[in-house]
Amino acid sequence: MKILMMTDLEGVAGILNFVDWCTPEGRYYDKAKRLLTQEVNAAAKGFFDGGVEEILVIDGHGHGAIDPELLDDRLQLMRGHAERVVTWGLNETYDGLAHVGQHARASTPYSHLTHTQGFGYVDLAINGVSIGEFGQLVLCAKELGIPSIFATGEQAFAEEAEDLSPGVITVAVKRGLLPDGLEHVDADTYSRSKLSAVHLAPERSRKLIKRGARKAARKLRKSPNDFGYKEIHPPYVRTATFRQRGDTPGYHARDEHPNSLIELLSMPYTKVE
Repeated sequence: MKILMMTDLEGVAGILNFVDWCTPEGRYYDKAKRLLTQEVNAAAKGFFDGGVEEILVIDGHGHGAIDPELLDDRLQLMRGHAERVVTWGLNETYDGLAHVGQHARASTPYSHLTHTQGFGYVDLAINGVSIGEFGQLVLCAKELGIPSIFATGEQAFAEEAEDLSPGVITVAVKRGLLPDGLEHVDADTYSRSKLSAVHLAPERSRKLIKRGARKAARKLRKSPNDFGYKEIHPPYVRTATFRQRGDTPGYHARDEHPNSLIELLSMPYTKVE
């Protein structure tokens, strides 16, 4: 079995805020990369124990967040977009899709470091179903016929993953403490608004991730049809609402495609009044 593992940083246990932990200028950035890489290695150990034979790890954090020197030597690491940006190289040769270190989509209550791509989104939706970074790749996987088998990050993200891809095995390593209701604030304010969370100890988180990944691999081998997706039927309509950013006012966008989620997600945004 062959797995593509998408990674991000904000959903990792012990990543406490954005400024100190998620940018190269942050005082704990190197420690943050180590924490993510250790969660990736824990997932990889579980997958290999469960029968997976090949794993490609995607470093999906904007600034980069994998420490290659600490990576399990059985893994391959990809950094940078593939030819088709929205699929990150995912294709029909993969048996499953996994996410590690993921955060919830923008505007999610009781989530931590909440955003979609950046802090400028209020909402992104396909046919009325709100999605975040996870949802964008997962809907590509849906179109390609590849199951979403494993997702780990914060509790609100785990719930998001279970709703969009029923049957996925999830592990929650922290939980946000604040509601949202912040659709009218600008992007800079929103970036500072969801900083409270309760974290599991990183060592405990890695044990749970390893166990969950092993369970997901065994389920994929024995019962692949038990992984599913939320029903979304063509034609596909993408809507987005963006926050004010600096002097640039917020705006709405709408685009559609008759039959392809991948093509729709690849399209630039069209502003609407």
